[in-house]
Amino acid sequence: MKPIIGIAANERPMIEEAEHWLSYTPKNFVTHIQQAQGIPLLLPMGVVEDAATYISKIDKLLLAGGHDVSPVHYGEDPHPLIQGIHPDRDVFELALIKEAVAQNKPILGICRGMQLLNVAFGGSLYQDLSLIDHPTIKHVQLPTFFQFPTHRVKIKADSRFAALLGTTYHVNSFHHQAVKTVADDFNVIATAPDGVVEAIESTAYGAPILGIQWHPELAAHKLPSEQSIFNFFVQEF
Repeated sequence: MKPIIGIAANERPMIEEAEHWLSYTPKNFVTHIQQAQGIPLLLPMGVVEDAATYISKIDKLLLAGGHDVSPVHYGEDPHPLIQGIHPDRDVFELALIKEAVAQNKPILGICRGMQLLNVAFGGSLYQDLSLIDHPTIKHVQLPTFFQFPTHRVKIKADSRFAALLGTTYHVNSFHHQAVKTVADDFNVIATAPDGVVEAIESTAYGAPILGIQWHPELAAHKLPSEQSIFNFFVQEF
């Protein structure tokens, strides 16, 4: 039986400032989960009390990219460089994380998803990469298309990720925030040349938890190694 992969949905107005909103996820996630022989299931935002029911219907949870994580969740006020937040999304996805741990379901977080995982377990974020002492890598690669890798990451040799991707790997990049203080019980397993955290993992909570900062869903149609990340999550993780 194919595993059911719950994808936490984003939402946006269909027309600017209108009350007609869409619940959605980028189709790339759907496509590459299907190619990995998983069944993608969209989890629209709801009330916190429904999180346990959502998680009970899936085998694994995927947290996608999108809004900045509100700094209220790691004890800071908003810096002038923070971008758009969605407080309701933060609260609901934090509830999904809590329930996934309680129900022993594996979690994969991508970009914002990794940052939210770090915050959920007590870590903090740089609200903008310019606040890091010496950033030397372009982490928002526009105007370069996201299917093209633009910088290296170093992956810890003793991690399962190294067995999958090797110890030096090239990734795309589209983020202006980053992990600052790493949550207890999480290990950094990949970093950029300027020290920015690119992947974290934990096995301290039962089922494994993995976060990656880059966007494999935007390159997997061209790069088999990026599809292998989805294969790993769906079939082995």
